[in-house]
Amino acid sequence: MAATQRRIAAGAVVAATVAASLAGCATGTDGSKEEAQVPLKGAAPKSAVRLIGDGSTAYTGAQPHLPRPERLKPGRKPPQFVVFSWDGAGEDSQRLFSHFRKVSKANHATMTYFLSGVYMLPQEKAELYKPPQHSPGRSDIGFNDEQGIAETVRQLRLAWLEGNEIGTHFNGHFCGKNGGVGEWSVEEWKDEIAQAKQFVKTWKTNTGRSKAAPLPFDYDKELIGARTPCLEGQKNFVRAASELGFRYDTSGVNDQVWPRKREGLWDLSMQLVPFPGHTYEQLTMDYNFMVNQSGTTTQGDPGKYEYWGNQMRDGLLRGFHRAYDGNRAPLIIGNHFESWNGGTYMKAVEEVVEEVCNKSDVRCVSFRQLADWLDAQDPKVLGRLRSLEVGEAPRQGWASFLAGRPAPAPKGVPGAPASRSGQ
Repeated sequence: MAATQRRIAAGAVVAATVAASLAGCATGTDGSKEEAQVPLKGAAPKSAVRLIGDGSTAYTGAQPHLPRPERLKPGRKPPQFVVFSWDGAGEDSQRLFSHFRKVSKANHATMTYFLSGVYMLPQEKAELYKPPQHSPGRSDIGFNDEQGIAETVRQLRLAWLEGNEIGTHFNGHFCGKNGGVGEWSVEEWKDEIAQAKQFVKTWKTNTGRSKAAPLPFDYDKELIGARTPCLEGQKNFVRAASELGFRYDTSGVNDQVWPRKREGLWDLSMQLVPFPGHTYEQLTMDYNFMVNQSGTTTQGDPGKYEYWGNQMRDGLLRGFHRAYDGNRAPLIIGNHFESWNGGTYMKAVEEVVEEVCNKSDVRCVSFRQLADWLDAQDPKVLGRLRSLEVGEAPRQGWASFLAGRPAPAPKGVPGAPASRSGQ
């Protein structure tokens, strides 16, 4: 694959009470209320809320709407997992974050939002960011303003309460040579991760919105995975992430096969799928489709917008059906909140969500939920699943392929033996 096919562009730059926000009634910065209210069920009682640091984040109990992973029963066909994820997630004037939250809810899906830390830092505080190998205050995707931060916080809050995951796309999005992330050491990656966390944990101090509602999670515990800018620097990032207790990485390019661990992290990278009209395959990301259609021009020939969007939609659906009717490997899809080529890729993603996520044996989940499910499985069963090639269904059928006596399930997973006191 050409190098440009693997490069990922930056995403678009982008006062309520604690109890009200947990009930899903957070008031927007314009005084309006969210149309689709988050149910109170599953939210922590007011007495359980514990503010962290300056109150930018808070412990509010277990995340609502997070399903408990179950171990596959012998002989059962695996569910078809699909992960939709967003690089550089933030809410700007396009309102794509809030739009896809609603799309997700309407289609029984949850997603992963990779937040860029600098989207939580106002321009006037830019020098608080000290990027590795660059001068303080430098960022290739800029910073935000107070209004943009407030709107992004609101979407992050509601997204998490609906069961979605908040990951990280780090900060300055430096690619290529001369200090790009591909040249960073393990220690520099650790510093970048620490700063990404810090901007989320201090957005109130940095914006002066001390009375605003907090984000309802402890980001030190919430943050368990990431995607690197331009898919560069994966080797040293994975080493750093493993030492910091992350659980997965999605910064590479894979075929449509079942995941395995790398340096203790699940490798949940995006995959290559059929590219309609071409003999080669395409990475499951909007930017890569765009580069192979209009080059680096983000607004190409308007007469081709519909064709290009249909090309992406149909490529993703071919990849889906290849897995669904074949090895059932999870399908990993990545996107940006952008309106490239007239927004045709956003329409394509929405159509794929509507097409696949409402099937009874399909689970459109976040990376966290996929990692939870993988961790709950019998390692021998996962080994058998990994033996299947792209699009390959078991010749003897699923019942025979996954029959047999499973290893004991991990503690806390349905099907595990009951614990005994004193052990």
